[in-house]
Amino acid sequence: MGVWWGPVVRVLVLQAAWALGGGQVRYSVPEEARAGTVVGRLAQDLGLEAGEPEARRLRLVAQGRRASVEVSGASGALVVSSRLDREELCGKSAPCALRLEVLVERPLRVFHVELEVTDINDNAPLFPAARKNLSIAESSLPGSRFPLEGASDADIGANAQLSYTLSPSEHFSLDVQKPEEDGESLFLVLTKPLDRESVPVHRLLLTASDGGRPSLSGTVELVISVLDANDNAPQFNQSVYKVQLPENTERGILVMRVTATDLDEGTNRNISYALQLLFPQDGRDVFGIDRKSGEIRLRGDLDFEDVGLYRLQVDAADQGNPPLSGHCKVVVEVVDVNDNAPEVWVTSLSVPVAEDASVGTVVALLSVSDRDSGANGRVRCAVWPAGPFGLVATFAGSYSLVLREALDRERVSEYEVEVRAEDGGAPPLRASRGVRVPVSDVNDNAPAFAQAVYTVLARENNAAGAELARLWARDPDEAGNGRVSYSVAEGGVGGASAGGGWRSASSYVSVDAESGRLWALQPLDYEELQVLQFEVRAVDAGEPPLCGNATVQLFVVDENDNAPALLPPAGGGPGPGASGEAAWVPGAGPGAGAWWAWAAWGAPAGQVVAKIRAVDADSGYNAWLRYELWEPRGKGPFRVGLYSGEVSTARALEEADGPRQRLVIVVRDHGEPARSATATLSVSLVEGGEAALAAAGSSSGSGSGLRASSGAEGGASSSSRNVWLVVAICAVSSLFLLAVVLYGASRWAPRAAVLSGPGPATLVCASEVGSWSYSQRQSRSLCVADGAGKSDLMVFSPNFPPPLGAAAKETQPEPPALLDTVSGPSFLASRPFPPCRPSRPPAGQSVVGAGLSPRCLWVVGACWVLAAVHGTFASAFGSLREK
Repeated sequence: MGVWWGPVVRVLVLQAAWALGGGQVRYSVPEEARAGTVVGRLAQDLGLEAGEPEARRLRLVAQGRRASVEVSGASGALVVSSRLDREELCGKSAPCALRLEVLVERPLRVFHVELEVTDINDNAPLFPAARKNLSIAESSLPGSRFPLEGASDADIGANAQLSYTLSPSEHFSLDVQKPEEDGESLFLVLTKPLDRESVPVHRLLLTASDGGRPSLSGTVELVISVLDANDNAPQFNQSVYKVQLPENTERGILVMRVTATDLDEGTNRNISYALQLLFPQDGRDVFGIDRKSGEIRLRGDLDFEDVGLYRLQVDAADQGNPPLSGHCKVVVEVVDVNDNAPEVWVTSLSVPVAEDASVGTVVALLSVSDRDSGANGRVRCAVWPAGPFGLVATFAGSYSLVLREALDRERVSEYEVEVRAEDGGAPPLRASRGVRVPVSDVNDNAPAFAQAVYTVLARENNAAGAELARLWARDPDEAGNGRVSYSVAEGGVGGASAGGGWRSASSYVSVDAESGRLWALQPLDYEELQVLQFEVRAVDAGEPPLCGNATVQLFVVDENDNAPALLPPAGGGPGPGASGEAAWVPGAGPGAGAWWAWAAWGAPAGQVVAKIRAVDADSGYNAWLRYELWEPRGKGPFRVGLYSGEVSTARALEEADGPRQRLVIVVRDHGEPARSATATLSVSLVEGGEAALAAAGSSSGSGSGLRASSGAEGGASSSSRNVWLVVAICAVSSLFLLAVVLYGASRWAPRAAVLSGPGPATLVCASEVGSWSYSQRQSRSLCVADGAGKSDLMVFSPNFPPPLGAAAKETQPEPPALLDTVSGPSFLASRPFPPCRPSRPPAGQSVVGAGLSPRCLWVVGACWVLAAVHGTFASAFGSLREK
């Protein structure tokens, strides 16, 4: 799967790179950043290579106001060029985002960058005045509240969240109320009755601190004069008044009338009104109030785009001695109207335009804006006359003037284009901008392919010279200007798929210069190459010649040309395997192999005996492998996992299953047609103790076990069987000569000669199924079980003195080894023999010659001669049958 995913990932990355130009880059920079501060790696984020920013003149395009940032020509980074003041740029608006346009040439493209200027705590809270004079009658009761003007902070967010503290005083405290809609209200609360005679003037310091880090603060001095007499202050019927005004409201119009009442009589009941502007602080002349009637009128012009909300405070003071006052708030909301026409700017103009410019070529970049909001600020743009040009919206408020039709300078040499903008207000407002576009004359038409990208599918193992596709480019010119020749421009493949190095596309494919037919220069191999991408260039014969390019993506389709390959066991090379892991013997070909393993009698169903592993060099379904048990068919004692390759017991193993099971396992892929490999597994059925001993001795007896396993398999090559038969014949001949020598010695010797000292007996048995086995153990034989007599032949070999270190080896049992199976009928004598059992001669006496008469020796020799002759004929017969 990794081979298949690699090309897909490369294609996705390439498509993502092609789609980069249509995105938007966003950066964030704190205000008051020093000049030269790098905002972001603009060139890299736009996908430009090193050196391209300066070569393609990467630059910012202004949109009517100073951006305070610029593009570094050498590195292509966006850096701060001048002081950034968020309050100056955006006021109280949040977030503060500047929309910038970045222009590159060759080809002309525009990118849109959004720069967010984040707020820092650079403005301290500011009170309207450094000193505030208050007059409070000494008759005021504790709990009386006196409104104070709060401070304002030009910052936003947490930097503009203010908290107030009052210098310690036994007569006054501070109460801050924060309604949800009308901002906070600040009151000076009288906590203890005043005594003008003792303290006529109280001086307090009110401090406002913002929520920035570090926190900034501002102070105002409260000078409180204690007055006598007039007990009741004027009271309004509500504390907050709200009113909405359209921004085109004329001056002098009545906004509203406020009324306050005073319970006192006489001059103490006469009330005069005063107006204070709380927010914004720079618009005090917009509203005015009649001091006697309380009518609030509009004195200045309203502009929703500058200020959308006003907060006023109305003070009502009586004429008592001292005068008392009441307070209320007036909130004026400015409603937007369509009073701003759209504005159109030409930010970049690329003229003259060549007459062979392709459709979609960007001629000019325009910026359209409307200061109104909502539907009044939504602008629709169009080109008049329609002609060959059109507008494409690239971003909010940004358009590209592009070619809709092909140009012909001989027909029209210059165009006068008018870009018209109209907003969505009622009635709508309009604006226009004229653009003059001259057309330059060149070799009119370049060859153009029918499509920019060709996708070609080619099966692997194709013949060299096979035609893969035909590319065609059209050039409407005549004579030499319309004669097109084709060539492979660029492209190739590198890395592991090309053998570790770069190989150009021209080593794989070739294009006919006249017809545009794409040929394969060599057979394609999917395992070596999956995707080949290159460009084909079409050049006309004009002066100067023009060319067109098309990208060809050649996908090699996988064929099932690789058969499954068997892998050795996970432990490494050949050798006897432990329990659950098969030992491996390489086969004669790449798709064959032999395994052998042990299984204990009585093993439960489902126990894993061995695991066959294989791999396929193809991909997809062609590399999806399944394992099938080919032999033995039917309900045998073993089964193989369809996709895991694990050989496990299908039922509990019994002695009736025989001493050994030969399994032929076929590994197939899912290709069409399917390819396969065959594995031969020989499972020896032994006692549970022997299986453990065989697993323990696997590390020391790997060499001899391998030789025995490779001969035990019935699927070994005929040449291997012939070699073993020759060896057997030689051995029989040697034993026959030895028997003759012993017979002669027995005739001359008065008693049996002792050939060697004491040692373990060696038992060689031929079972009734025709397989040879031997055991050098003293207490066990693997040929047959105890029971009735079999037609076996027993030959006792002489005991030779054990070599140095043999005594230590006798304590460790060696695994049984299996010899080649002799094909054809059994060549053993039919004389019944007792069951094969190990025996040990008396100490100091050899088995051979002990109690054997010359007649017995002659019988034994005759049997060996008959066995040799029979084996020779069996070998010849087997060779003829295989041929």
